[in-house]
Amino acid sequence: MCLLAAATVWGAYPHSQANAAQVSGSIQYGVNFRMAPNTSSTIIRMIGKGEEVVVLDSSNRNWLQVRDSKGKVGYISSDSQYIQINESSSGSNNSPALKTNATIAASVSFRTGPSTDAARIRYMQKDEKVTITGKPNSYWYAVTDANGTAGYVSTDTKYITVTGQVATPPATEEKPAVPEAKPESGAASKQVEAIIAAGMKYLGTPYEYGSKRDDTSTFDCSDLIRQMFKDAIGVTLPADSRGQGNYVRSKNAAVTDWHKLKRGDLMFFMDYKGTSASLYSGKIPFSTKISHAAIYLGDGKVLHTYSKASGGVRTDSIEGKHWEYRFLYGGSAL
Repeated sequence: MCLLAAATVWGAYPHSQANAAQVSGSIQYGVNFRMAPNTSSTIIRMIGKGEEVVVLDSSNRNWLQVRDSKGKVGYISSDSQYIQINESSSGSNNSPALKTNATIAASVSFRTGPSTDAARIRYMQKDEKVTITGKPNSYWYAVTDANGTAGYVSTDTKYITVTGQVATPPATEEKPAVPEAKPESGAASKQVEAIIAAGMKYLGTPYEYGSKRDDTSTFDCSDLIRQMFKDAIGVTLPADSRGQGNYVRSKNAAVTDWHKLKRGDLMFFMDYKGTSASLYSGKIPFSTKISHAAIYLGDGKVLHTYSKASGGVRTDSIEGKHWEYRFLYGGSAL
């Protein structure tokens, strides 16, 4: 796609305008209507030339979030060869008003994309009414709030309660934004996937240092891992990260090169000293004090929790970041 053309459309109106006034668009050429703002996401259908859509969000320079005439919300290219923007101050359009079909059950991150790596728009509060417009994967709902802002929240029932009919998603569901590294085969593979699935349902759960074990309303890093293993396979790991590190070392040969880790392995890290690799050059993996634990998802990503400011349970890439420099060792707890 031509970025210059996309920028031309972008410059025609500020992205906040989609919420301040009704912005409509006319499709100029057949364009893929997708579940998420990327070319690898599921295609809902092809929107044909001449169809009218309502622009809900234009904060992504290359993609527009739009609602079609049937009330379905998705994404199309912002390239001017596909859509002509027409603002309507009256807000009149052929799209039906969205009816709320869910209530926020507990404070939860409202994000720009179906991933914990996506920017947080804000925290949604308990008892807010929202409209679920899609489900790009098992872990996220696409929702629109009372102000017309579109985004994503966790599908976990502790955060959202479905109160009405939700449109049936396309038959082909977009894969979760979780790396699909090859796990071990056989029984170990099934256990690994069960453990990771147990952890993913806690995405967005708030962080609390020294959180109460067996209380899933908050987690610190080791508490999250401990709960994942309990939920998935009934194994109770040590309650702190250093104990978990010793447990891993007692069961298997731990590795100090994270590239050699397998999906589902536990990872242990030292204290944060800064973002430069040189600050960690003198670390001694098996002697340095452990201060953080995470579970490896594969493809350089981890599932963990480490601060209130970061939004609680989330996934992160570690390569080239302080996480990579702080890594001490890791291995399987199975």
